[in-house]
Amino acid sequence: MIQAVQGARQGAAEPSLTDLIERGAELKRELVAFAQSARFDRWLTPLLSEAAGTARQLEEGEAIRITDHFILRYRLPDGSTVVDRFVAGRPDLPPSDREMLLGWGHPVEGIFEIQRKDGDAVVLLNLVDDLEYRTYSNAGRVAFRGVSKGGFLHTCLVPVHSADGAWLVSGAMSYYPRSSATGIAQAALELAAGRPELVFRNPAKIEQGWQRMREDRAAFVEFCGGDELVLSPAEAEDLLNAYYCHRQQAAIAAQPNRARRRRLPGPDLPFFELPPELEESDTVGVIYDQIEGLNFYADYGMLRDLFADPALKGRRRHQDHLHTYLREESITPLPIRRLVTAHPETADEVFRKLLRKPGFTWSEHGETLLRRRKPWYYENEPRPGVSVIGDRLNRLAAGHR
Repeated sequence: MIQAVQGARQGAAEPSLTDLIERGAELKRELVAFAQSARFDRWLTPLLSEAAGTARQLEEGEAIRITDHFILRYRLPDGSTVVDRFVAGRPDLPPSDREMLLGWGHPVEGIFEIQRKDGDAVVLLNLVDDLEYRTYSNAGRVAFRGVSKGGFLHTCLVPVHSADGAWLVSGAMSYYPRSSATGIAQAALELAAGRPELVFRNPAKIEQGWQRMREDRAAFVEFCGGDELVLSPAEAEDLLNAYYCHRQQAAIAAQPNRARRRRLPGPDLPFFELPPELEESDTVGVIYDQIEGLNFYADYGMLRDLFADPALKGRRRHQDHLHTYLREESITPLPIRRLVTAHPETADEVFRKLLRKPGFTWSEHGETLLRRRKPWYYENEPRPGVSVIGDRLNRLAAGHR
């Protein structure tokens, strides 16, 4: 099923919104057939089989959702998507069709509240990015006959080329009545927390996130005595739980009436628990950076010891751990840069021994080393480590209809 979100006025020489919707539907049908052809079977079939589980049953809506994600966002071995290959293999497509299809590579996933119906359209508020979308269907208003104001839609939108502010709903569209508000709010919160890039489609949320993170970092530094700590796993958990308890108490003191209406964790419930992979470490590095936010690093104390004394007895284990920090995609350059900054007099020696390059100097070769080992880090603009939800989602989560 394909639907669309209306944008700006159509100029006299431009195709009508109806024409664009119909053309988008035609292109989507061709694209789906292309994705379901034998050439992509080795990738799509395992995704569907995994979702079906041992019972080998998969609801139609979920199959459509998985297939749509595979078409638009799944990265094939060469880094391209199915839609990329479709466009590359169709030199006959006019520029407008090519631009529309390539624009679909930037979908908007969300959970939407139905604000109102307006003629053939419904106006939707994305609870994740807090932006409104005016939505049409290629089937006309009949597509929205079963939905009502105050209900919710879980779906995915893609842009329509040449229709400013217009979107197509791509893949499955699931409807939930307003009585589902509590569960929907929880699902939206989990989506926002797990995939903050969905929140940051809204530029206002980026700035709000930076501001909240600056405030939280300042409070962390004041409470903990610094922005970089090396602790045992148990000490790290105790400190973070004490910090979050302190922050909650400050929030309650600031808004006592609101706090009484909400269910807050009791004193016996932990606010924070380390991931299992960190619990086995001898030490945990806790760094609250002004750009990268709050992060935790396994056996960070071992690396501190290495940089403090590059000739450390038994340093092979320490060097292997530094190799891990350079290799792992889950670790940004942040901890390595912190170690170099803290030990500028020994950093060159550490890396000369590690890399077996006598001429290595951090000032001359360090950034090149990081870019070569962690190219993914430099491909995206930094985003705040705090996601700020919109007022409407906040009210739904608090139980206000």
